[in-house]
Amino acid sequence: MVEKSAQEPFEAAGDPKHATRATRSAGRKTRSLLLDAASPLFRERGLSGTAITDIAAAADAFPSQITYYFRTKEALFVECACRDLLYLARATEQAALKARTPREYTHALAETVTASDSIAFFAEALTLTRRRQDLAPLVERTIERLHSEGARAYAGQVARHGWRSLRAPDESSRRFWAVAIGIILEGYAMGRSPEALCEEMLRVLGEQAKSTGETARPRLVDERDTSSHSNEEGRS
Repeated sequence: MVEKSAQEPFEAAGDPKHATRATRSAGRKTRSLLLDAASPLFRERGLSGTAITDIAAAADAFPSQITYYFRTKEALFVECACRDLLYLARATEQAALKARTPREYTHALAETVTASDSIAFFAEALTLTRRRQDLAPLVERTIERLHSEGARAYAGQVARHGWRSLRAPDESSRRFWAVAIGIILEGYAMGRSPEALCEEMLRVLGEQAKSTGETARPRLVDERDTSSHSNEEGRS
């Protein structure tokens, strides 16, 4: 039995499927390390001020690995910006989980978003894809994921607390990020502080939902109106 168990790892490691999985896992790790190293350099120095050799040195990798995994420095830049934006969205959702009122929820979202430079970084990627349409699909997927996950998180909060949302979750998510991108880009150009950006976002967003004060089962938008309408039809 001992001899058999000692041979099993060797046999598994020699299996072609195992080798493929190991290669893919190593590839994902390398890509992640390159993204981790490139992101702060791009944020600090910009695209033109960051050399592939700088990124490779920071990641303890070879320049050829960057071109192997990302093809070009521009593609790496866009992927860094997209990833950082989704990280910001996740952090924003986490910050808002503690909110107990719609006002607290909106404030937590705005405060978290305006404290980061991820949106400004992403805006540079948007400008780049205007000239490099081959990179546009990654940006498009990122924006769709941003909206879908934002809508899911918002709908969850509405249901959890029994709030009355003034808009559908998808509309609320898209509106929030559109406002955030617009205000933050304008604010960066004007040299405004994160506090000023947050205040402006709160002013523009206004109320997104209202507390109902009900402790019965939670409900989403216009559920009461729908049920009332059904009852009226039943009586007619």
